[in-house]
Amino acid sequence: MFKQLKYFMAVVDYNSFTEAAEQCFISQSAISQQINALEQDLGVLLIKREKRKFSLTPAGEYLYQHGKGLLDQVAEIRKETIRIGQDSELQLRIGYLEGYEGKALQASIYEFTATYPEVMLSVTKYSHEDLFRKISADEIDLVLSYQRRAFSDQYINFHLKYIPCVVELSVRNKLAEQDAVSVEQIKEIPCILISKKEQQELEQGFYQNVLGIGRHYYFVESADDARLTVIGNRGFLPVANLGLDDNPAGLKRLPLFREDNTPIQLNYCAFWKKERSSYYIEEFASIFEKHFSDAE
Repeated sequence: MFKQLKYFMAVVDYNSFTEAAEQCFISQSAISQQINALEQDLGVLLIKREKRKFSLTPAGEYLYQHGKGLLDQVAEIRKETIRIGQDSELQLRIGYLEGYEGKALQASIYEFTATYPEVMLSVTKYSHEDLFRKISADEIDLVLSYQRRAFSDQYINFHLKYIPCVVELSVRNKLAEQDAVSVEQIKEIPCILISKKEQQELEQGFYQNVLGIGRHYYFVESADDARLTVIGNRGFLPVANLGLDDNPAGLKRLPLFREDNTPIQLNYCAFWKKERSSYYIEEFASIFEKHFSDAE
């Protein structure tokens, strides 16, 4: 039926049985027979033939308008099927944000690798700027992070969830006795950020100008260093409140609010280039969305 539909579309596009037959590399009588067979199969008339001219019936108009999209989908499915079948070693390279420790990622990796054992999966953590640089350079296929820039139409921007921001404080800090803190209460406490030296200005700009968190900043290069600094009561660490374990020894996590009593939230998304979109990228994003949404 798809071949018959292709012939039908060609006749309408070229407004000629003869030219359509030439473009499809079959005889005019053969293309006419195929369209007759399509009409018989559907049980409706698609084309009104009038000597050397023809016109579409309402059913023919409907099939033509919707048939183009169907043929495009079939062509894309065929292309992706061939690509998957020809790849001797399938790869999916995922980058996630340094400091993210949610259980949703672990559950997603387990489910994906069990379902698609043929795919070689690599998962690596990076800073925000490194994630952006690596996906721009096609060094990773999929990014799991919260939104830092305006969405680009060159990417699939797959929204996952808005996550409350919390701060980690030393249990020796007086604010640790509270149930929550405001940005005003912590503005004089150093805000600890995880960043490489060359990215510190950008990192500080986001927290200071976009989120409105902190006034003084202290930089470290790993999440472990950040938490050791917090435990030493040398500052606070802003983190996303998702899939976190109970308060680690020496630390207290508190919800963070603005002065108008609204919580500070982060827009977590999965990002990938439209031109590199594939079945496996979309599958992992869907699996991750499920586990991410279920996380408390």
